[in-house]
Amino acid sequence: MLRSSRGGAEAGTRARLSHRAERLGAQFRRELTALLAGPLKDPRLDGARVTAVRAPADLSLATVYVQCERGDVLEAIDGFESAMPYVRRLLGRAMRLRKIPEFRFVPDRTQEHASRIEELLREARASDAARRGDRSDSAEGGSDSA
Repeated sequence: MLRSSRGGAEAGTRARLSHRAERLGAQFRRELTALLAGPLKDPRLDGARVTAVRAPADLSLATVYVQCERGDVLEAIDGFESAMPYVRRLLGRAMRLRKIPEFRFVPDRTQEHASRIEELLREARASDAARRGDRSDSAEGGSDSA
């Protein structure tokens, strides 16, 4: 009995840590977005936007997903990485956290993946429609010869 209640407490702690990590990830995204609109003036960051931040509970290394409306996303990532000491200092002040994680910037490929999925769905629909058309043609042909 004691074991199951302890397991439940551990699960609750994990859920709280996970919720805290989600909250901090969202807050990091908001703060990074504000920095893009304000003090970060690197031309490589022009058109860049932070789409998501995934932060672990221990705040060791957070992953920042970046998209770029114009320009190269890898250039934007280089711009972020070169400004990282400055960004971490500003985030520490704004968020009043004892520990600011290291950040790893990666391209956000969500739109590319979504486009590919839509393309595959269109192809599947076209294939299904062609197959249905073949069946109806053969069914019509069979009824004419009877």
